Amino acid sequence: MRQQEINYWITAMLNKHPRVSDLNLTVGKPLQVESDGVLVPVDVEPPVQKLSPFQTEVFALNLINGNQRLLQDLVTKGSCDLSYSLEDKVRFRVNIFSQKGMYSCVLRKLETAIPSFKTYQFPDAFPKMAEEVNGLILFTGATGTGKTTSMAAILNSINENRDVHIVTLEDPIEYVHPHKRATFNQREMGDDFDTFANGLRAALRQAPKVILVGEIRDRETIEIALTAAETGHLVFSTLHTIDTGQTINRILGMFEHNEQPQIRHRLADTLRWVVSQRLLPQVGGGRVAAMEVMCSSLRVRDLILNGETEERTFYNVVKEGVTLNMRTFDQHLTELFHDGLISEKTALSYASHRSEVKRGLDTIKAARGERTSSIEGLALEGEEEDGWL
Repeated sequence: MRQQEINYWITAMLNKHPRVSDLNLTVGKPLQVESDGVLVPVDVEPPVQKLSPFQTEVFALNLINGNQRLLQDLVTKGSCDLSYSLEDKVRFRVNIFSQKGMYSCVLRKLETAIPSFKTYQFPDAFPKMAEEVNGLILFTGATGTGKTTSMAAILNSINENRDVHIVTLEDPIEYVHPHKRATFNQREMGDDFDTFANGLRAALRQAPKVILVGEIRDRETIEIALTAAETGHLVFSTLHTIDTGQTINRILGMFEHNEQPQIRHRLADTLRWVVSQRLLPQVGGGRVAAMEVMCSSLRVRDLILNGETEERTFYNVVKEGVTLNMRTFDQHLTELFHDGLISEKTALSYASHRSEVKRGLDTIKAARGERTSSIEGLALEGEEEDGWL
């Protein structure tokens, strides 16, 4: 298999369906793409009914292109991350990994257009994040939920409005930011630095005002990020947590019990915003982001310092913080249903508290004159359809 054939496969996979987000090559399956969150097969000529171990291995080695560091990672760690460009038209974030002695490849399509507040329906909190001058801002959620896109939109706003030095540490670089008012230095793991902790430590000597750390993976990285936020930097990063409350608990869980009081104080002083994201199927096709937003407030600081109780939880504080641009997933799900962007089934499937969302949906349906229950034929004992016996 030659490079031209690899690019032909990639092109065919991209053209097969609209809104392709990922390309998937797995032994024993045909070529597949993920479109609107669903894997679908792709036909090519000559046909590929089931990929062989040889085909996926040759595909992977062509993407690696002799890079010794990537080959070493693949052999010793079982996977490697890289970026790949198709004739400078489309860029991908690639993960190659071994499974049962064979190789699989997943290519995430990267958007080339820099997102802005105008082109996406971001929450009102996002412009406020772009105005922060120091502190820690975290975006959380599963892989592929749009965290990078959200941060890119905020960095783009800073780029357009502030004369500052921005350093990003990414794995790999996704959005390529041009120099506008800000000066951008984007560094890629593996090529420009070895670990996020080391890259972040070096960034503190590079005189930035804004730092983006692709992901917080360990306590060393969060410690340096807190130090950077404490010393006047604005730090953006991501975590794989499901909501804002769990984000705080995950960070605390990286430290020993006797270290947590100090970390609670540092976190309470530096944390500015936490945004958690989930991607939902949209009515009519495509996907839409649901976001939970928490900002620093007296009540949030108190919970960070003293912990949650049965009555006092991050969920309740976020729920009651609408005037501060906070909102829970459940509140946003109800809003998306009201706007006709998601179905009732989707809203309930992705809810944090299903009964609470159900009440909100019923209120909306009642206002529309729709039925709020599918239960029919209810009758009291001794009651018939025509009246009382």
